[in-house]
Amino acid sequence: MSFGKEDFDIRNVQFNAAYLLWALPIIVLLFIAYTSIYTIQAESQGVVLRFGKYTQTVDPGLRFKLPFGIDQVFVVPVRRQLKQEFGFGTSGATNQMQYSSDSEQEQERSMVTGDLNAATVEWIIQFRIQDPQLYLFKVREPGDTLRDISESVMRTVVGDRTVDEVITIGRQEIETEALEKLQSLVNKYELGLSIDQVQLKNVNPPIPVQPSFNEVNQAQQEREQMINIANGEYNKVVPRASGEAEQKIQAAEGYALKRVNEAEGDVSRFNAVFTEYLKAPEVTKQRIYIETMRDVVPSLGKKIILDDGASQILPLLQLSPN
Repeated sequence: MSFGKEDFDIRNVQFNAAYLLWALPIIVLLFIAYTSIYTIQAESQGVVLRFGKYTQTVDPGLRFKLPFGIDQVFVVPVRRQLKQEFGFGTSGATNQMQYSSDSEQEQERSMVTGDLNAATVEWIIQFRIQDPQLYLFKVREPGDTLRDISESVMRTVVGDRTVDEVITIGRQEIETEALEKLQSLVNKYELGLSIDQVQLKNVNPPIPVQPSFNEVNQAQQEREQMINIANGEYNKVVPRASGEAEQKIQAAEGYALKRVNEAEGDVSRFNAVFTEYLKAPEVTKQRIYIETMRDVVPSLGKKIILDDGASQILPLLQLSPN
């Protein structure tokens, strides 16, 4: 019994049809599994839409959804810190909204301060996606909107300060105020973002006036240095002089108190003697005379005492040198 070419072709077609009948369900099942199973990474959350309408936000892990495009999942990195750069750009960034073009960067960093001086201000903002639903669906372009808001806030804050405050002493205040105002506007526009930090980078006067500005800064630094030196000398000399003056004042007060006490003692002693003198004048005069002579006579050296009747003193003198 032999088979012809037509019989072989019929059997081949039957085999292919049977193969397709078995393969088609397997392909359908694989496609269903492929479109139903998805994974959310640890730093992200998934926003699930069903027929284009928001249904839920899911956490990281292995998840399932309705196949054939019924459910759509948008993965949002909610735990990753994102940033935007203004006035400059870091090459190799994966976020397209991290920095703008070169021409836009020049416009971003050119600002006018409150005292009508020009300054170049570069800054960055660091933020996180706090509410994925708001971030995806509330505003059409949340990244561009955030850039516009940030630039507006920074120009407002810089415009309220002098160029010296912007470049030198006011950086911390500018960062704090800009962060508060930016977060307030982000909440108002419901961007679903949380602003972590606003940080000023390079803040300088325009390039044509930088040499003059540097000279002014150097003069101000020298002035501050001289003031500090003078204050140091003042703080060293004045306390010492004050201490010496206080010492002399205390010594004078002590001497005055001593003299007053001595004078009061002399007065008291005189009054006591005068009181006794009034009681017995002759006796008091005799006592005073004797006490006075006792103090005076020892200081006179060699003494010869004669009475009124002495006719000569020679026998009384000791002529030897010893």
